[in-house]
Amino acid sequence: MSAIEETKPQVAVPKAPPAAAAPSLVTRGLNLLSSVRFGVTLLVLLAVACMIGMLIVQQNVEGFDKYFTDLTPAQKFLYGKLGFFDIYHAWYFNLILLVLSLNIVLASIDRFPSAWSYIKKKKLDASAHWLRGQEQSASLKLEDAGRETVVERVSSAFAANRLKAKVTEKNGKTFVFGEKGVWNRLGAYAVHVALLTIFFGAFLTSEFGHTGSMGLEPGQTSDEMSETVFNVDQVSQESFQLPFKIECTDIEQKLIRKEGAITSDNTLDWLTRIKIKDPDYGEREALVHLNAPYDYRGYRLFQASFIADGKARSIRLRVTPQQGGASQDITIPRNGKTRLADGTLVEFKDFSANFTVGGNNANAEEGVYTNPAATLSVTPPGGAATKAFAFTPEMAERAPFAKQPVAGYTWRLVDFEKAPKAHVLSIQKDPGSAIVYLGFALLGLTLFAVFFFSHDRVWALVEEKAGAFEVVVGGNTNRNHLGFGDRFKKLVADIGGEPFEVKKA
Repeated sequence: MSAIEETKPQVAVPKAPPAAAAPSLVTRGLNLLSSVRFGVTLLVLLAVACMIGMLIVQQNVEGFDKYFTDLTPAQKFLYGKLGFFDIYHAWYFNLILLVLSLNIVLASIDRFPSAWSYIKKKKLDASAHWLRGQEQSASLKLEDAGRETVVERVSSAFAANRLKAKVTEKNGKTFVFGEKGVWNRLGAYAVHVALLTIFFGAFLTSEFGHTGSMGLEPGQTSDEMSETVFNVDQVSQESFQLPFKIECTDIEQKLIRKEGAITSDNTLDWLTRIKIKDPDYGEREALVHLNAPYDYRGYRLFQASFIADGKARSIRLRVTPQQGGASQDITIPRNGKTRLADGTLVEFKDFSANFTVGGNNANAEEGVYTNPAATLSVTPPGGAATKAFAFTPEMAERAPFAKQPVAGYTWRLVDFEKAPKAHVLSIQKDPGSAIVYLGFALLGLTLFAVFFFSHDRVWALVEEKAGAFEVVVGGNTNRNHLGFGDRFKKLVADIGGEPFEVKKA
């Protein structure tokens, strides 16, 4: 008996491909840092921090003391702990800038090769099927013309539409490739450079900048400005020395109503004339007034406020001899002096907007001239200096002591130019300002270039078929697709021929 063994073929079972190894922690971290979504999140956080800085008065801004006093104890503690009073110097603000800068750099490195390929590795040929699949495409039939004539016709149409044409041959087919605005592919990286420039300038200002104030009276010289320093719930002033001295030579207040008080709402402009004394660069005169700051050696000086204790920039006096005779009018600038006809020296020493016996002006409202009087020093020829007061004629009528002659003359204050006691200059050292301005200018230009221009690419395949030439044209753009459609139709019309198929993606 024969035994028939039945053998079953062994079917080889394919092995499952090994599971891909999970990316390392470093790789995942780099992927996160280079993520566009992560960058957008950081931009939102940066915008929120800037909004907080706009809504909460910062400690280096004029009026912070009053704002801080009006806060509740809980607000003072919370805002102080979170660094909201000086948010642009807070550690987390600088951290956001640092990580966002790193995100921009890594994202640029990650995506730059694909953008650079549009410049270095241009696609010069394409199949008819691929061209008909582009967002704009058309097929044209040209008869009674040689290949060279057709190629020249297509190239001329490309040039007429500002497309730089390049002709290539492959497998018996002729390709014409044209493009314009290829630099637009790198526009995003120019925007990145602009943002990094702004961030770098902001970092320089944050780490090495100073903002303080300096009160100046005429004749006063100073080389220190005071900065507000905040520590949770305590506010103090810290001095910062300048590399030069500032001497105030004059302050002037231009009032809207000359008869009104020296207040902000009655001030048209205030001017501070100064002399900068620099051991390295010598002396120079400068004028600082409203909306016209003065820049010197990286420092910006501009008007912040004024001390509205009523003074006078100049006075006009009517001087009458005690023994009789003609009166004479004299004008004396602040801290100035003049001589009368007989040689008597008259010096302008001080001015009070609300003179009271004993010099107590505590109840006088700042900037209001209720009882003005000038303090003088009068020195007759060969005599000693004597203090004198010049009152207005109205005051002289009311108070007998205001009529008393001094040094042989009676003194009347007939006119004066109102001026505050001192001006307060805000001084800002901002080493990153020029870099920030450059960054914003670059950002504006690059954004304009990126969004208002585009990279247009068009291919034309010239192929001979049945005694005629078929030209398949296709193209795409990275921006302004509607505008590209109009430009493509004009290109097709310039090529001419018999269009028998036009497709839009």
